Amino acid sequence: MSTARALPAPGTARARTAVVAVFAANGLAMASFMSRTPALRDALGLSSAQLGLLLLCLSGGSIAGLPASGPIVHRLGPGRTVFAGALSVALGLGLLVVGLVTGLVAPAAVGLVLTGLGSGVWDVAMNVEGADVERRLGRSLLPRLHAAFSLGTVVGAVVGAASAATGVPLAVQVVVVAALLPVVAMVSTRRFLPRVAAPVEERSTGSGTLAAWREPRTLVIGLMVLGFAFTEGSANDWLAVAFVDGYRTSQALGAVGYGFFVVAMTFGRLFGGAALGRFGRVASLRTMAAFGVAGLLLVLLGGSTPVALAGALLWGIGAALGFPVGMSAAADDPSKAAARVSVVSSIGYTAFLAGPPLIGLLAEHAGILRALFVVLGALVLGLLASGAARPLPVVEDAAP
Repeated sequence: MSTARALPAPGTARARTAVVAVFAANGLAMASFMSRTPALRDALGLSSAQLGLLLLCLSGGSIAGLPASGPIVHRLGPGRTVFAGALSVALGLGLLVVGLVTGLVAPAAVGLVLTGLGSGVWDVAMNVEGADVERRLGRSLLPRLHAAFSLGTVVGAVVGAASAATGVPLAVQVVVVAALLPVVAMVSTRRFLPRVAAPVEERSTGSGTLAAWREPRTLVIGLMVLGFAFTEGSANDWLAVAFVDGYRTSQALGAVGYGFFVVAMTFGRLFGGAALGRFGRVASLRTMAAFGVAGLLLVLLGGSTPVALAGALLWGIGAALGFPVGMSAAADDPSKAAARVSVVSSIGYTAFLAGPPLIGLLAEHAGILRALFVVLGALVLGLLASGAARPLPVVEDAAP
């Protein structure tokens, strides 16, 4: 990164609590409507293919924001960037509500673009801050931070299931979350590690994002994150639909199936740090991927709702560590963390760009369960690229 920081342990502990809060808020923002994608589809009168194209707006907004996120974090710092991202997400969710209330696709599409844009910038900034706190603490933290994100999605899934079961409109559910996000971001980012002006010679070199795009290790880490992100994102976008359309369940049970996935992913991230400490990044990633393959096969071939629910649990475990480990690996060198996290995130988020329309189009012709077989290929890609996550020796103060 472009800033030098020195903070006593109590300040670092406060920053850890604050970054946990923004991770959780980011997850809640996404799950506030992703747990009820069938309701979103029905409110706007969309087919599965059209729903995929609408979700593409969310992913497209994220992709648009990610290349600029490294320079933005470099210039403004993680705290201000997170707050700006939260404002964009809140505005986007507000426009989504307008679309839901009026039944018009256009405001919903624009709202999802703004939501994705804010979420992508927010994502990079909070990972840079989390990696900095992780280094200060001297132990693995990012998997637990991503567990906080997953816990936010669990809360969103529970709220979604309860709202669907009790007949609460999706628009009401989303507008409450949109109102909370800027407040949480404003309070939390005040406790981030303080920024100290970088030396003149460091500022003159810029953020280093273009150079990071030419680094083979960074690019392969990005491919690894892409594979695991596709595995995670496909469940976020389509798992509830898979239960409703593939297994003929109610929308409430579809939200429960999605909840199984995010609960398992949360536990995988909460306890994944211990596995990383004992077995290392690569072995842990490969083991988790094996669980993910087993879970996918149970969902796609299980033939019954209970078996599919068990598969959703294993699928969640398999997707748990790919993204946080990729962020840790990209941030191994603190002086280049913002640029490399931006590049890895940009590549990884391609999964969220390509996934919704690809699976939606396949589902339109072959059914949702058959369409989700493409996730197996993505998980294999993540598995093959996982060797790039081996830690680099970090030399932070080699020069005076």
